[in-house]
Amino acid sequence: MMTNLFSTFDPSTSMKLSMNWMSMLMFMSILPMNFWIKKSRIKMLIFIMMNNLTNELKMTLNKKSKEVILILVSIFFMILLNNLMGLMPYIFTATSHMAVNLALALPLWVSVILFSWMNKTKMMLVHLTPLGTPDLLMPFMVVIEMISNIIRPISLSVRLTANMITGHLLMTLLETSMMLKNVPIMMVQMFLMMFETAVAFIQSYVFMMLMTLYISEVNYDNKQKSPLSSSKL
Repeated sequence: MMTNLFSTFDPSTSMKLSMNWMSMLMFMSILPMNFWIKKSRIKMLIFIMMNNLTNELKMTLNKKSKEVILILVSIFFMILLNNLMGLMPYIFTATSHMAVNLALALPLWVSVILFSWMNKTKMMLVHLTPLGTPDLLMPFMVVIEMISNIIRPISLSVRLTANMITGHLLMTLLETSMMLKNVPIMMVQMFLMMFETAVAFIQSYVFMMLMTLYISEVNYDNKQKSPLSSSKL
């Protein structure tokens, strides 16, 4: 209750814990985090990985394909996060299922193929017959190249699924026979855990790089803009 005109400046209130003096620090809540807090080591590690991956993708793809590079790097971190989470107990491993991996590979592959055949039909037809192919083998080479292009998203999904399932099965089999007094099996389990962590990084990188190579095959003409970064998409 206000007793006089100057009571509004009184810091004491009827509350047990007065928060009036906290108003001095409220300005910090409206400042950007970069001005008053240091980046964590995990955040710095993610930034380093993103910069390295972006520079590597720029050497493979057109430098103007910023949207494509962003999509590929995002897919890398998405797969990596799911792979690492699957190594923790009682967490579902989404990347060990074909449906999830195919849902990642198929849309990108279909978009690249459709755009290529719609805008660069002649170049895609030429790509089906490698240079120097004999005339008698041309029909067979066309069929082989078509099949190899069609199974690309399937091979990407199967590779990631098989690697995730194999590692988890080995860890499960060792876990059933592991005892507290069985030191060698515990050491093997720890080594397998480190190996699966490395596999999680490698498979994410392989998935991203293979998709990058498939996309780079579309960039036949260096004088033209990258098809995936043009405004037509």
